[in-house]
Amino acid sequence: MKTLGQCVKELRDAKDLSLREFAKRLGGLSAAFLSDVELGRRFPSEELLAKMARVLETTVEKLKSHDMRAPVEELKRRAASDPVFGLALRKVLEKDVSADQLIELAKKTGQKKKR
Repeated sequence: MKTLGQCVKELRDAKDLSLREFAKRLGGLSAAFLSDVELGRRFPSEELLAKMARVLETTVEKLKSHDMRAPVEELKRRAASDPVFGLALRKVLEKDVSADQLIELAKKTGQKKKR
Protein backbone atom coordinates (compact mmCIF):
# COMPACT_ATOMS: atom_id res chain seq x y z
CA MET A 1 0.00 0.00 0.00
CA LYS A 2 1.22 3.49 -0.85
CA THR A 3 1.95 6.02 1.86
CA LEU A 4 0.35 9.46 1.87
CA GLY A 5 3.55 10.98 0.51
CA GLN A 6 3.81 8.44 -2.28
CA CYS A 7 0.17 9.06 -3.22
CA VAL A 8 0.70 12.83 -3.29
CA LYS A 9 3.83 12.48 -5.43
CA GLU A 10 2.10 10.13 -7.85
CA LEU A 11 -0.88 12.48 -8.26
CA ARG A 12 1.41 15.51 -8.59
CA ASP A 13 3.52 13.74 -11.23
CA ALA A 14 0.36 12.74 -13.13
CA LYS A 15 -0.54 16.45 -13.31
CA ASP A 16 3.03 17.23 -14.43
CA LEU A 17 3.49 19.66 -11.53
CA SER A 18 6.94 20.43 -10.16
CA LEU A 19 7.30 20.72 -6.40
CA ARG A 20 7.73 24.48 -6.79
CA GLU A 21 4.60 24.86 -8.92
CA PHE A 22 2.62 22.66 -6.52
CA ALA A 23 3.85 24.75 -3.57
CA LYS A 24 2.85 27.94 -5.38
CA ARG A 25 -0.66 26.61 -6.08
CA LEU A 26 -1.01 25.70 -2.41
CA GLY A 27 -0.49 29.29 -1.35
CA GLY A 28 3.24 29.72 -1.40
CA LEU A 29 4.46 26.85 0.74
CA SER A 30 8.08 25.85 0.47
CA ALA A 31 9.01 23.11 -1.96
CA ALA A 32 11.23 21.67 0.79
CA PHE A 33 8.20 21.21 3.07
CA LEU A 34 6.29 19.42 0.30
CA SER A 35 9.31 17.26 -0.42
CA ASP A 36 9.33 16.26 3.27
CA VAL A 37 5.62 15.38 2.99
CA GLU A 38 6.29 13.21 -0.05
CA LEU A 39 9.17 11.50 1.76
CA GLY A 40 7.04 10.87 4.86
CA ARG A 41 9.08 13.12 7.15
CA ARG A 42 6.27 15.63 7.72
CA PHE A 43 2.50 15.53 7.50
CA PRO A 44 0.07 18.18 6.29
CA SER A 45 -2.59 19.73 8.50
CA GLU A 46 -6.26 19.04 7.75
CA GLU A 47 -6.50 22.44 6.06
CA LEU A 48 -3.46 21.79 3.86
CA LEU A 49 -4.67 18.28 3.05
CA ALA A 50 -7.93 19.80 1.74
CA LYS A 51 -5.99 22.28 -0.42
CA MET A 52 -3.78 19.48 -1.75
CA ALA A 53 -6.83 17.41 -2.64
CA ARG A 54 -8.33 20.35 -4.53
CA VAL A 55 -5.14 21.06 -6.51
CA LEU A 56 -4.59 17.35 -7.23
CA GLU A 57 -8.27 16.91 -8.17
CA THR A 58 -8.90 14.14 -5.69
CA THR A 59 -10.72 13.78 -2.38
CA VAL A 60 -9.45 14.33 1.12
CA GLU A 61 -10.73 10.84 1.93
CA LYS A 62 -8.54 9.30 -0.76
CA LEU A 63 -5.48 11.09 0.59
CA LYS A 64 -6.34 10.16 4.18
CA SER A 65 -6.70 6.51 3.20
CA HIS A 66 -2.93 6.50 2.62
CA ASP A 67 -2.01 8.08 5.98
CA MET A 68 -0.36 5.21 7.88
CA ARG A 69 0.21 7.10 11.13
CA ALA A 70 -1.45 5.82 14.26
CA PRO A 71 -4.02 8.26 15.64
CA VAL A 72 -2.14 8.49 18.94
CA GLU A 73 -3.94 11.51 20.38
CA GLU A 74 -7.36 10.05 19.56
CA LEU A 75 -6.38 6.71 21.12
CA LYS A 76 -5.19 8.49 24.27
CA ARG A 77 -8.40 10.51 24.47
CA ARG A 78 -10.61 7.44 24.00
CA ALA A 79 -8.64 5.38 26.53
CA ALA A 80 -8.82 8.22 29.07
CA SER A 81 -12.57 8.67 28.65
CA ASP A 82 -13.41 4.95 28.54
CA PRO A 83 -11.26 2.57 30.62
CA VAL A 84 -12.70 -0.44 28.76
CA PHE A 85 -11.31 0.98 25.51
CA GLY A 86 -7.84 1.03 27.08
CA LEU A 87 -8.31 -2.56 28.23
CA ALA A 88 -9.38 -3.58 24.73
CA LEU A 89 -6.24 -2.00 23.25
CA ARG A 90 -4.04 -3.86 25.74
CA LYS A 91 -5.78 -7.16 24.83
CA VAL A 92 -5.13 -6.51 21.14
CA LEU A 93 -1.44 -6.02 21.90
CA GLU A 94 -1.25 -9.05 24.22
CA LYS A 95 -2.82 -11.33 21.63
CA ASP A 96 -0.58 -9.91 18.89
CA VAL A 97 -3.58 -9.24 16.64
CA SER A 98 -2.43 -8.29 13.14
CA ALA A 99 -3.46 -5.13 11.35
CA ASP A 100 -5.29 -7.24 8.77
CA GLN A 101 -7.28 -8.95 11.53
CA LEU A 102 -8.25 -5.59 13.04
CA ILE A 103 -9.35 -4.26 9.67
CA GLU A 104 -11.42 -7.39 9.05
CA LEU A 105 -13.05 -7.05 12.49
CA ALA A 106 -13.83 -3.38 11.80
CA LYS A 107 -15.44 -4.32 8.47
CA LYS A 108 -17.58 -7.00 10.13
CA THR A 109 -18.63 -4.60 12.87
CA GLY A 110 -19.53 -1.96 10.28
CA GLN A 111 -21.63 -4.48 8.35
CA LYS A 112 -23.59 -5.42 11.48
CA LYS A 113 -24.44 -1.77 12.14
CA LYS A 114 -25.81 -1.32 8.60
CA ARG A 115 -28.32 -4.15 8.97
